[in-house]
Amino acid sequence: MGTVSSRLPVFPWDRLEPYKATAAAHADGIVDLSVGTPVDPVPALVQKALTDAADSPGYPTVWGTAALRDALTGWAERRLGATGLAHTNVLPVVGSKELVAWLPTQLGLGAGDRVAYPRLAYPTYEVGARLVGAEPVVYDDPWELDPAGLKLLWLNSPSNPTGRVLSAEELRRTVAWAREHGVLLFSDECYIELGWEADPVSVLHPDVCGGSYDGIVSVHSLSKRSNLAGYRAAFLAGDAAVLGELLQIRKHGGMMIPAPVQAATVAALGDTEHVGEQRERYARRRTALREALEAAGFRIEHSQASLYLWATRDESCWDTVADLAKRGVLVAPGDFYGMAGERFVRVAFTATDERVDAAVRRLAQ
Repeated sequence: MGTVSSRLPVFPWDRLEPYKATAAAHADGIVDLSVGTPVDPVPALVQKALTDAADSPGYPTVWGTAALRDALTGWAERRLGATGLAHTNVLPVVGSKELVAWLPTQLGLGAGDRVAYPRLAYPTYEVGARLVGAEPVVYDDPWELDPAGLKLLWLNSPSNPTGRVLSAEELRRTVAWAREHGVLLFSDECYIELGWEADPVSVLHPDVCGGSYDGIVSVHSLSKRSNLAGYRAAFLAGDAAVLGELLQIRKHGGMMIPAPVQAATVAALGDTEHVGEQRERYARRRTALREALEAAGFRIEHSQASLYLWATRDESCWDTVADLAKRGVLVAPGDFYGMAGERFVRVAFTATDERVDAAVRRLAQ
């Protein structure tokens, strides 16, 4: 029973529990800026779509309803600039983390194969590789990788944790390199709606992929843009051959989005007003926290997009975590995302306005 779990690192958030307890003991309560979970209400039109579809006694399909696939292709065309998408170019998934963790398994990778991801990255890219016994490989510039045995290349723009945004030229160069060497490219674009000082571009944009989706797939989520982390609503778009194979595997595995969540996804993707309102909330919180952190001696790097500020005081990330926990503020240590982050912390601005104001006051002390 322990053979597979022994391949994996310690679950990172378990290491933060003692600091969470310290922060929670603050007289005015904890300000949790660590995980980055949405706290604002699910949009009313999404809640209505969910409840209207609540009487769904039958099994949903893995590929989703035609209405859902229309919503996915329509959104990708409008928002990403993707052209000519058919239903075969999209696939709903049960949250993006599930997809990231199990993709190497579903692709049939194993020992002797290599999976590459950024040096500073979401830990689940590594977990997915280790689950199948593949070799995880980190990179600074993907086109400098050794392509031998490399079967899966992850991009992440906007980046979690740094908020860095890859330019269209960087994306174009990487797509060309991956195609030249026959490497499947998956681009995690879950924060693409949350650009602040940059306008993130998708690998599906014709200026990047040349109008062809061969060998490329983008990953998208409604968790952040629509406060739907609790709904587990996400999807893939791109190479029809790759998605068709994944669809067959996922049918056998019963990896289905519940029918009411499918209906809620259609409603969420068809509306932009709630996205703009949520962006305004996050923009206010981001500005307040950035100014407070900089006034407290922190330096902010990258952070052009996403829901986080990548901050440092040029000390061990755990020293920073401990100091802020004493003030009742919990942040994520940078080494959760790779040793290159050992002197940084990731500060989420997903707390309520009241809790953000509390953090600002405490940082000034």
